[in-house]
Amino acid sequence: MLKEKIKEKIASKEIYSEDDRFYKVFDEGKSVSDVLNEALNLTRVEETGIKIPNFVELSSINGRWALITKNIKGKNMQVLLEENPDKEDELLERFVDIQIDIQNKKCPLLSRHRDKMNRKISQTDLSATLRYDLHNRIEAMPRHLDLCHGDYNPSNVVISEDDEAYIVDWSHATQGNAEADAARTFLLFLLEDKRKRAGKYLTLFCEKRGCNYKEVLSWLPILAASQSVKGFKDESEFLHSLIFMDEKQLEELYER
Repeated sequence: MLKEKIKEKIASKEIYSEDDRFYKVFDEGKSVSDVLNEALNLTRVEETGIKIPNFVELSSINGRWALITKNIKGKNMQVLLEENPDKEDELLERFVDIQIDIQNKKCPLLSRHRDKMNRKISQTDLSATLRYDLHNRIEAMPRHLDLCHGDYNPSNVVISEDDEAYIVDWSHATQGNAEADAARTFLLFLLEDKRKRAGKYLTLFCEKRGCNYKEVLSWLPILAASQSVKGFKDESEFLHSLIFMDEKQLEELYER
């Protein structure tokens, strides 16, 4: 029976915690394959040694799929950033260190990031010519097999009561380019209208990863096209503008 104390409603799921367990209860109609894939991603990433909420079980609650993991008591980094604006630089540095540690791992059974991007591009309503161009861009990118979270943002990094960092929500995990994963994080900051924070993040990432910011920014049109498939109306205009940006325009988004 579905517990009454719903913690939060996010997109197509409800999440709540009870004692030492954390419940992610999906809406009716959620694809069974998507639920199973998320559980599989979670167990595969768990084997890398990264600190994540350990998988407990898949269950059915009131006819809805529920993914149950260990409950991590603490606060996510989004909350910490809001509560401690004076510590933003310190928190962002830790945020980047954690991401790079993730990307240094290998998880060979995960799907390939470029395959996912090609699928997403094919699902867009963009013209055939533009889709062809984006597919070619993907194929021209360097081929790496870094562990990519796919939705790495401060709300998905939970700092436990004993100050350990746990990474949650592995539904989008793939293996691919670390720079692409960083571009996704940069894009998420932009979509939240946090351009200055996006700039701080990208500077830190490139310094610590030892890469050029242009390598990260070059992924933005591809990721914007992929994000557009979700159909969020408040994002549509900005995402479509990103798809058509040239290198100079992309650089102007980077507030150093």
